[in-house]
Amino acid sequence: MAPGDIVDRLRSAGCVFAEDEAEVLRAAASSPEELDVMVSRRADGLPLEQVVGWAEFHGLRLFVDPGVFVPRRRSEFLVDTAIARAAATRSVVVDLCCGTGALGLATAAALPGAELHAADLDPVAVACARRNVEPAGGRVYQGDLFAPLPEGLHGRIDVLICNAPYVPTDEIAYMPPEARDHEARMALDGGGDGLAVLRRVSAETRDWLVPGGFLIVETSERQAQSMAAAMTAAGLAAQVRSDDEAGATVVTGTCR
Repeated sequence: MAPGDIVDRLRSAGCVFAEDEAEVLRAAASSPEELDVMVSRRADGLPLEQVVGWAEFHGLRLFVDPGVFVPRRRSEFLVDTAIARAAATRSVVVDLCCGTGALGLATAAALPGAELHAADLDPVAVACARRNVEPAGGRVYQGDLFAPLPEGLHGRIDVLICNAPYVPTDEIAYMPPEARDHEARMALDGGGDGLAVLRRVSAETRDWLVPGGFLIVETSERQAQSMAAAMTAAGLAAQVRSDDEAGATVVTGTCR
């Protein structure tokens, strides 16, 4: 398939960055036949990262398996915020609702001597995260939020990342098809107002953090004050940060 034909096919399928995606697909394919299959899968709406099997995130290349939540570039702002606030060395980093493990791994990679743990309820995501996190020395657990974490982490966590689903249930239908149709529903659905899972996390966080440790989550701009209020109610000192260029909003809750 000629390069121009690939671009035309992707553009016809609605791919905004057709030229860039065509280049990625050509580099990833090991044969013309495989390239044709990859282009067809992308044109059918599968996320590019699931087609090629990897994503670039915060300078890392990470495995992305079919059905697993694709790390968003806007979430690099969460990672940058976490790194800037974390202790310089030997931080204990925990990544709940970890998906591929991208956020925890990127944060820990920037903190010398960091101890990394990650967890997710979805067994497919856990298998993917293990491929990314365990070679870097981290551990990944399967279960609901804090439930699968080792008891020894109680009161030891410096950085608690939770990029839980925050899309309100009624708004999932309006998401791009590549997310709505090809990522696990549990990775998208945040309940009635989008904050159901994040409120649960906030309520349990203090028992897990060291004094001065913090929880950091991503929300939409309109949800941020409600999330901050939930953290305050849970005894955390809440703060909202935004990056207009990245279109990213994060809320941190620090253990007093």
